[in-house]
Amino acid sequence: MGVCHLLVDGRGEAVLLDTGLVGEPPQIRWLLRRLGLGPDAIKAILLTHGHLDHAGNLAWAKRWTGAPVYAHAAEQAHLDGVYPYTGTARWCGRLERIGYAVLNYRPVRIDRFIADGEELPFWGGLRVVHLPGHTSGHCGFYSARHRLLFSGDLFASYFFNTHLPPPILNSAPRLIPGSLRRARELDPELIVPQHYDVLDGALHQRRFLALCRRVLRD
Repeated sequence: MGVCHLLVDGRGEAVLLDTGLVGEPPQIRWLLRRLGLGPDAIKAILLTHGHLDHAGNLAWAKRWTGAPVYAHAAEQAHLDGVYPYTGTARWCGRLERIGYAVLNYRPVRIDRFIADGEELPFWGGLRVVHLPGHTSGHCGFYSARHRLLFSGDLFASYFFNTHLPPPILNSAPRLIPGSLRRARELDPELIVPQHYDVLDGALHQRRFLALCRRVLRD
């Protein structure tokens, strides 16, 4: 299962990076209370992409915080539940349709479309890094201050297996090698994906480089 991240700066302002699928709302509310913050402290909701496990709580988060949703324009079809999956990825669409019904999912409009290279004024500055392949509008977010890349679903990082997303989940798989190279060339010191075992950016960066050597062979 994926995770979401709450990024809080020194001024007590925050952004929510993805929203998770099940169980995250109570955790987010608890964490904000622990920090002495209310829902209005969240100034934006940033989406790496529109798959259900990343946007399942989006309607709740937007309603509770009043914050605008930032995402690539290509992800609106995913958020509307009408993306035209083809080939092997049709299985992703079938699984999502089940999830929509079980979770009573509600579509959400993107308030602000983001583009590659754009600098967002959150958490000391977050640069949009377009990393298509998993979906057409899949994006990471790079903090130059921390030399940290939030890589979304570019890869998953677990002690037993660091791997690319399964083929049934990738809408534009031909673009994945280019996105791996793009992230590698960015040369972050730390990487935090949205599927991992422990929160250790240096560990995930090492695993990512090993994955690139294995997959790209260049």
